[in-house]
Amino acid sequence: MTKGMDDQVRQFTVAPDDEGVRLDRWFKRNLPQIGFATVSRWARTGQLRVDGSRAKVDDRLAPGQVLRVPPGGEDGVRTQRKRRELTESEIAEAEGMLIQRTKSALVLNKPPGLATQGGTKTNKHVDGLLDAFAGDDEQRPRLVHRLDKDTSGVLLVARTAGSAAFFSKRFSGRSAKKIYWALVVGVPEVAEGTIDAPLAKQPGTGGEKMHVDMEGGQPAKTLYRVVERAGHAAAWVELQPFTGRTHQLRVHLAAIGHPIVGDGKYGGQDAFLTGSVSRKMHLHARRLIIDAPKGETLDVTADLPEHFAGTMEHLGFDPGLSDAGPVATPPPERSRSEKKQAAKAHAKQYRKARRGERKARGASQDKTRGPAKPKGRRK
Repeated sequence: MTKGMDDQVRQFTVAPDDEGVRLDRWFKRNLPQIGFATVSRWARTGQLRVDGSRAKVDDRLAPGQVLRVPPGGEDGVRTQRKRRELTESEIAEAEGMLIQRTKSALVLNKPPGLATQGGTKTNKHVDGLLDAFAGDDEQRPRLVHRLDKDTSGVLLVARTAGSAAFFSKRFSGRSAKKIYWALVVGVPEVAEGTIDAPLAKQPGTGGEKMHVDMEGGQPAKTLYRVVERAGHAAAWVELQPFTGRTHQLRVHLAAIGHPIVGDGKYGGQDAFLTGSVSRKMHLHARRLIIDAPKGETLDVTADLPEHFAGTMEHLGFDPGLSDAGPVATPPPERSRSEKKQAAKAHAKQYRKARRGERKARGASQDKTRGPAKPKGRRK
């Protein structure tokens, strides 16, 4: 970390991707230069706090919580960890992903099918290739956000501990602007609008799948715009998530009846087009705009993967019709009390609407119906 960050108390907002993670695991993910012994000592002496309360190393975190981290604590042994020896093909693969290199960051174009991090039965991943960018006298680069395995596109990696903390705060604070491209089955009736549908883990899936939960879900909001259409069969849409829930874009598009092409997990067999269109998922992190240290701004665009570009050409879509438009600014973050009031009001409105349905259609029919699908709201 930089000297300035060593001299002051730091505050971090827990990101949606860290939902449910243990506090000690959060440090390993986001501040790996701080060792477990230091984290334990801070917790034991009351220096480590979550939303103002003393925290324990085994506490589970929730998105939006504010974590207070004391100054210092950098473990020099951890930052100087032994570099992993990579094969020539692994080094070439890592360097082939590189779009841009700055003093604070590496910007990669992650290919589809490559996981961002390791896990059960996942041995090959971006994190395992980052040693290709660590010189003898350099720190190992650090991941600061993630993309789904089958999602391609812009992935930012911090080059130092200080820049990792800086970028993590921009992602968790939602000041980073992310633009995705997707091809969807069918054409949304509303050409431009906002999908506002809370998301939660789907019961019985072990947390591997999300679903729309209008009463108990976490707020999730996505701005979308139909750029081009191929008759009634498919459309190319531009997406900007204002929140960062797991699988948010995939669930939102499937929820309005237009699953992403190739996303069988949320669209089933309806997510696949006939003919020569690839069965791979057509979701691409096209552009990232984020503040960088020393007052700079990174604005990076990633080229489409081969299968996505091929489908665009097959359907006659012109890539030049996007990227030129302005990027929307996310709405200001609401306070916790405002969020609770909004959730209560939403739940009350939802229950009132359901009572109206029961009166109109009869109690027997209501029992067989699920929650109404969220609709794209016209801007």
